[in-house]
Amino acid sequence: MSALGVLSFTQQGWEQVLAKVKRAVVYLDAACAESLHWGCGSMRLLEAVGGPACQLREFEPDAVGGGVKQPKAVFVLSCLLKGRTVETIRDIICRSHFQYCVVVTAVSHAVHLTANHVPAAAAAELEGQHPVFEQLEEKLCEWMGNMNYTAEVLHVPLLLAPAAPYLALTPAFASLFPLLPQDVHLLNSARPDKRRLGSLGEVDASTLTPNLLLQIRCLVSGLSSLCEHLGVREECFAVGSLSRVIAADLANYAPAKNRRKNATGRASVVFVDRTLDLTGAVGHHGDNLVEKIISVLPQLPGHTNDVMVNMVELTALQHGEENQNVIAPGCLAQTNDTAAKALWEALLNTKLKEAVMEVRRHLVEAASRENLPIKMSMGRVTPGQLTSYIQLFKNNLKALRNHCGLLQLGLATVQTLKHPQTVKWDNFLAFERLLLQSIGESSISTVLSQLLPMIKPSTQRTNDDYNPEELLILLIYIYSVTGEFVVDKDLGDTEEKVKKALAQVFCEESELSPLLQKITGCDSAINLTFHKSKIAVDELFSTLRDAAGARSLMKQFKSVCVPGNHSHQATYKPLLKQVVEEIFNPEKPDPVDIEHMSSGLTDLLKTGFSMFMKVSRPHPSDHPLLILFVVGGITVSEAKMVKDLVASLKPGSQVILLSTRLLKPLNIPELLFATDRLHPDLGF
Repeated sequence: MSALGVLSFTQQGWEQVLAKVKRAVVYLDAACAESLHWGCGSMRLLEAVGGPACQLREFEPDAVGGGVKQPKAVFVLSCLLKGRTVETIRDIICRSHFQYCVVVTAVSHAVHLTANHVPAAAAAELEGQHPVFEQLEEKLCEWMGNMNYTAEVLHVPLLLAPAAPYLALTPAFASLFPLLPQDVHLLNSARPDKRRLGSLGEVDASTLTPNLLLQIRCLVSGLSSLCEHLGVREECFAVGSLSRVIAADLANYAPAKNRRKNATGRASVVFVDRTLDLTGAVGHHGDNLVEKIISVLPQLPGHTNDVMVNMVELTALQHGEENQNVIAPGCLAQTNDTAAKALWEALLNTKLKEAVMEVRRHLVEAASRENLPIKMSMGRVTPGQLTSYIQLFKNNLKALRNHCGLLQLGLATVQTLKHPQTVKWDNFLAFERLLLQSIGESSISTVLSQLLPMIKPSTQRTNDDYNPEELLILLIYIYSVTGEFVVDKDLGDTEEKVKKALAQVFCEESELSPLLQKITGCDSAINLTFHKSKIAVDELFSTLRDAAGARSLMKQFKSVCVPGNHSHQATYKPLLKQVVEEIFNPEKPDPVDIEHMSSGLTDLLKTGFSMFMKVSRPHPSDHPLLILFVVGGITVSEAKMVKDLVASLKPGSQVILLSTRLLKPLNIPELLFATDRLHPDLGF
């Protein structure tokens, strides 16, 4: 069993798909495309298709159908085969000339039975049978216009996008985010005849909305397949309310019962709610090049974890905005380039200064191998120096082809180091350190007062000032790092001043960003009145208070701030660090906030007997493999911190880090202020 299991799991899934795609028109949805992108690369799919590139298409209602000379289609989908998804498949087939259709879904048949409201007892009797898939196969033949044509529907667990041997993301669940206290009121309003929930601590599967529960079950189905691939029987643990629901669902997932009986390995799976520590997600303390690249470069369209690298530098085109989209962008995922992959993993695991030197070393070695006229220079690495090395490859097509992946990572580095937002990173860091000191010494109202002069309308802002999105990031930092607080008159008055200033700034924006449109409910600055803006800001502060109270149910992990004293400054202590230190505490005390989820009667009996007899409860450090799943996203710095921490605390043990997405600071306001947490769109 190896941490490389996340890569082999993903590649094994794609091999099953690739075996079906020869000479087919292939339709991919965004999440599966992202899994392919990080798992084995789109070139691997194109080679398997063996046809022109136009045979790879985005799965969408307006997708082009197959022509007379295209008799075969393969649909690769991350979602349930139900509702709008099936309608889209039908519409594409009906305007095509297909005679052979294959539909691959990342969601197991067992979850399809749940989605179709088949009772658990009846579903258990159907083990080994696939009636939902068989019914769709009949429909596919009907839509193709001949019942003798060929149709296949199969499940392949295309859950992960492996970013590193120890780190993988789940693109289909990028919007999954833990619940906030305000969500309890919404859940209560949906169950007027049932017992009212008092807090997030009382939330369980029976209290969630059907769509959210189904989304969790889809995730659990994929995680169970991963455990099967790794050959482990998992013990499930949770830190936080939504994590508790997911961990309990995995522990009691009926299709996994037989799999666990035959498993030879053991693993602990610990789920952690992101909302318990938003400080780490919006903070700028990470000294990591990849974290900065992800934060400042534009997102690759359709992706949640990769960025666009401008490749114009390697062409004869002029550097104008009109040429930005002429050349296909580069990216970070370099699955089929050994040297670029080695550099990528080095960038993930080193500090910024060493990472930049590593980029230079790789470029120098590549240029030397190609006999390019490189001039060596030691000392500090500058963006100009890296650019001069990259330019050497410009007019040499063979060298460009041989080192394309490396050049993309080199250009990503240059564009990040030269980006104005990178300069601002240090301003954020300085202000965050000041806030940490203030929080330790003063009330939250004093801290908010320090922010007030920084809230400036667009007409008064310079490049060094904070725009509305950046102000939201700072506010989230303040409330999350502070934690629970008492609301007094001072705080109420200061909050009102900040709210008024922020509402005014929103109103005076010449153009509303997508985030501000979401928060204010206005798609245009012209329609945004001060009244509308103030209502939106009031709701925003209600959410911020929820974020501050996220750790209120914790007993051990109540704070992420270590107060300063006369000899030490106040410091931020990441919740993930606290969780890992507790898991590998040599004294192995019963964890207080890391809850074990029982997987049936045997576990419950053990728990009961432990009150009277010396029966040891399951502990997350019991097994050689730890799978840590952060629900709501993880930063590159956090992933490295956890990997290094596990290696130092328990050498020889393995850790696999999973999360819904790679985070940059701006992602958190998008996720935190989203209104569809309880009602995710599952495509039907």
